[in-house]
Amino acid sequence: MFKDAVLAEYVRDGVVESEHRGFLAVLNADGALIKSLGDIDTKIFPRSTVKCAQASAMVRSGLVLEPRLLALAQSSHSGAAMHMDGAREILASVGLDESALQCATDRPLGDAERRAWGDREPAQIAMNCSGKHAAMLATCVKNSWPIESYLDANHPLQLAIKKELEDLAGEVITLTSTDGCGAPLFLISVIGLTRTIRAITLSSDPVHQSVMSAARAFPEMVGGVGRHNTEMMQQVPGLFMKDGAEAVNVGSLADGRSFVFKVSDGSLRAFRTIVHACLKDFGIDTALTPEKVMGGPRVIGTIRATI
Repeated sequence: MFKDAVLAEYVRDGVVESEHRGFLAVLNADGALIKSLGDIDTKIFPRSTVKCAQASAMVRSGLVLEPRLLALAQSSHSGAAMHMDGAREILASVGLDESALQCATDRPLGDAERRAWGDREPAQIAMNCSGKHAAMLATCVKNSWPIESYLDANHPLQLAIKKELEDLAGEVITLTSTDGCGAPLFLISVIGLTRTIRAITLSSDPVHQSVMSAARAFPEMVGGVGRHNTEMMQQVPGLFMKDGAEAVNVGSLADGRSFVFKVSDGSLRAFRTIVHACLKDFGIDTALTPEKVMGGPRVIGTIRATI
């Protein structure tokens, strides 16, 4: 059973109507735990929040991409033309095309991009992880590793990614599952994920520096126009932020201050409010349009963070 805590409340006319429960860990620049809610030793699936670690393992294994495409390699992109064309560019650099992709098929993740896609059938290139999968395939070609089995948990690429994550988190991965895109997914503790983001942010390793610098320089490739993590990185200098499915989020500042939260029921409704509160604890007051709780035509409440 989850030993979680309240992260945010949905308030109607002064009454808490609903609660968003979950886990939160916040580390200071020196690595000290300065705030936690819920049992932060709880193991979770980090989903797409660890794409920076996946990209680092690929670069360490010989992948060479310009920063724009390295940002795409760690993205959950919206499916704009720049994203799909970028994935094709990565594949073409090693003589492949999109037929080599083994990620799930999907329509674009972004609202505007999905509308533009129209009634066309779902495709692997439009799937939000196609940049990562293109980079995985390019890494395999660089190393003469088999591309047909690149998603196998025992493939050299996936073993390298697992080691990269274990080294950053300082803990052993005890369970490997499968992410929605089809890639191996590693179970990790909330505090281990927080240590991961702090470690990769502060690392002097050129591999880590290149990955994090690429994400900060091209936040629109990491997410997309109108996406929360993109907007926040554009708004706050030095911020790295990455979301993941089932309401996981990680963030760090250049000095190593880091936060991770996971909403237990997977709801994204309180995401912006919780991120705003985390950054405000760091002395950064970002722009936030409060959630409107409506009573007919009137606003009679909001979502408030309790962290």
